[in-house]
Amino acid sequence: PPPLPPPRPTAKFGRMTPLNRRTFIAAAAGAAAAAVAMNPQTASAIGDHDGHGDGDFADAGKGFIAALTPGVVKNAKGQVVWDADAYRFLKGDAPKTAHKSLWRQSQLVSKQGLFKVTDRIYQVRGLDLSNMTLIEGDTGVIVIDPLISAETATAALKLYRTHRGNRKVTGLIYTHPHVDHFGGCRGVLPDGSDGTGDVPILAPEGFMEHAVSENVYAGTAMQRRSGYMYGAQLPKSAAGQIGCGLGQTVSLGSIGLIPPTKDITRTGQSETVDGVRFEFQMTPGTEAAAEMNFLLPELRAVCMAENATHTMHNIITLRGAQVRDARQWAHYLGESVTLFDGKADVAFASHHWPTWGGGTIVELLEQQRDLYAYMHDQTLRMINLGMTGREIAEEIELPPALAEVWANRGYYGSLSHNVKGIYQRYMGWFDGNPAHLWEHPPVAEAKRYVQALGGRSATVAKARAFARDGDLRFSATLLNHVVFADPRRRDARVELASVYTRLGQACENAVWRNFYLSGARELREGVEESPTSVVSADMLMALDVDQLIDSVAIRVVGPKAWDLEVRMDWSLPALGKVWHLTLRHGVLTYRSDTEADPAAGVTLTMTKSQLLSMLAGKGLGDIDVEGDVSLLGKLLAVVGKPDPDFPIVTP
Repeated sequence: PPPLPPPRPTAKFGRMTPLNRRTFIAAAAGAAAAAVAMNPQTASAIGDHDGHGDGDFADAGKGFIAALTPGVVKNAKGQVVWDADAYRFLKGDAPKTAHKSLWRQSQLVSKQGLFKVTDRIYQVRGLDLSNMTLIEGDTGVIVIDPLISAETATAALKLYRTHRGNRKVTGLIYTHPHVDHFGGCRGVLPDGSDGTGDVPILAPEGFMEHAVSENVYAGTAMQRRSGYMYGAQLPKSAAGQIGCGLGQTVSLGSIGLIPPTKDITRTGQSETVDGVRFEFQMTPGTEAAAEMNFLLPELRAVCMAENATHTMHNIITLRGAQVRDARQWAHYLGESVTLFDGKADVAFASHHWPTWGGGTIVELLEQQRDLYAYMHDQTLRMINLGMTGREIAEEIELPPALAEVWANRGYYGSLSHNVKGIYQRYMGWFDGNPAHLWEHPPVAEAKRYVQALGGRSATVAKARAFARDGDLRFSATLLNHVVFADPRRRDARVELASVYTRLGQACENAVWRNFYLSGARELREGVEESPTSVVSADMLMALDVDQLIDSVAIRVVGPKAWDLEVRMDWSLPALGKVWHLTLRHGVLTYRSDTEADPAAGVTLTMTKSQLLSMLAGKGLGDIDVEGDVSLLGKLLAVVGKPDPDFPIVTP
């Protein structure tokens, strides 16, 4: 799941004018038949059942109590932050505009409402990208993973209380530091809660560091690409966004972050919250850098967090992130089998639906363990035969016994891009071929390809021929060169948008579909306002001073600062430290201790809140200034602003 805040609600976001919507749907429908013919998997190579009849559909509906009706959640301003009803079109057989297997997955994950998992354990599913799990304790209810937004979390808790009584929240557990597992915390704990009250908040060791770090350093680029990954600007329709494989989409509400009061540091650690005993398994480096599963021994239930769900997950996520460790992932799933076999009658996770029965639980864990182990081991074997990531991704196949398991299908992660991620983890970006060592950047390369192919018109004609012959991949490559060589070339943009639409509608992988269709939309309609934002008071307050200075340092426009030399102190008495900042050679560096630097040209004495306000461009306010305040202006003058709306499929 994304370790990023969700899209912000705007009047423009997620909507199309009637004319644009008709254009989109007409273009999508026109591509559908060719998409089906192009992809042989559209007729689902694994048939119409999963070996258990309609087992997944039965499990996804098991324990259903009630749905939120209507399935719409709004914020205080009346803006829609979640609309489960938008997916009512997911009925019946798959249309020609969607892969049959992905359509099935979207039908399963679009089921929303309150469900009973087992005695004292309930889940609210389908009200955000993730699930909220509620465990009834002696005096109240313990909330596991409170969704992305305060608004959806509030609605989920209200739905639970409507049917189970007005139980107070007596505990909160974050299984890992992705925003869909903590962002709604303000919706389940009282306003103003800071993690120091009576409600214990448990999380894996390292939670706070990882909850904020990805949102600071490469956050702008990640959030831009996450809009494509989740199809944020696509219409919800059979021709557009039908889900993301892990859930349907992300909510658009307000994000909070209340720090944990208790770190879980080791496997086997046991904690009791409101009379309920938890036995934890640490799984760092799997789906998240800090993650944990837990057993509820008295309730004979196990939570697998996001380590075992009903899809192949991401080893490398398409929005951008550090590569996850497939070897460790497989190792910890094997450990889970050892730890939990015979001790649980139901396994639930932070996404999808539960798995019932001890033998079925073990089967799921072993199948997913073998999935990640096979990907890892075979990629390394082929690397040591001299194959590149692209070559391995084309050749590798899962054993039929793994590939035919619905839960191993590539709805969210994919075998193709996961293999490339494993290659990247071990070998980096360079494949060893010197022809790839110093290639031209995209625009310069595109112009040379187009020239070599006989010009723009000739290149478009060749691309159309490849598309007619069913080779949409190479057609897209040629058309992409034309668009980058001359982005004003309308015929190339229209043709490439059509090819992307055909590719997207043939995809079993939801995020590939969303990327292709979002790319087609950009080509047809241009770059729109980015639908995502990392702005959150809780998130900013969670950053330590080192991270705040780092966030400034990575925005220094180096060439503008080559000839500047600035030294200053930032003193925060409440933290008992002074940070010594130096801007020199276009680089902002720092160190901290308890003493002032006599060589500092200016000293700013402030609180952390004042520091945040200053960095947000709100001026000095009541900050105490000693020395030459113009030095601060010189520093801020060379700090650039990231572009949250940069183009992706156009130069």
